[in-house]
Amino acid sequence: MADLFAYTDGACSGNPGPGGWGVLLLAREGGAVIKERELKGGEAQTTNNRMELMAAISALESLTRPSALTIVTDSAYVKNGVTEWIHGWKRNGWRTAARAPVKNAELWQRLDAAQATHQVTWRWIKGHAGHAENERADALARAGMAPFKPKAAPAS
Repeated sequence: MADLFAYTDGACSGNPGPGGWGVLLLAREGGAVIKERELKGGEAQTTNNRMELMAAISALESLTRPSALTIVTDSAYVKNGVTEWIHGWKRNGWRTAARAPVKNAELWQRLDAAQATHQVTWRWIKGHAGHAENERADALARAGMAPFKPKAAPAS
């Protein structure tokens, strides 16, 4: 049986500003990649954290049947949020321990629903540290952002 991995990343030009997200989905068998799929998208006005969340959400929502997978992210915000903080937020009616509304609550709720049908292992890795799959996810995120970035003025 193949092992499924989703390498996710988000990018933003300015924060907030134009942003993009990218996902590299890999199925591995015996260490060898037997199938891969790339996903990307973006928004005109967003934040880096929202794009990191959208990458993970998109990875999960792209799966057509319940699966066991490892999501690899360079976002401590996403990894800690989904494995630690979300339980308290749900208990507190989507409020933080300080009783403030949870930022990006609608995306956290979407992520929570998207992972509910899967067996997800969350793994954090250091970004921009030469990890090939993370670098590919970063390139996809930047490509997803590209249509939303202002065009440079032509040289005169």
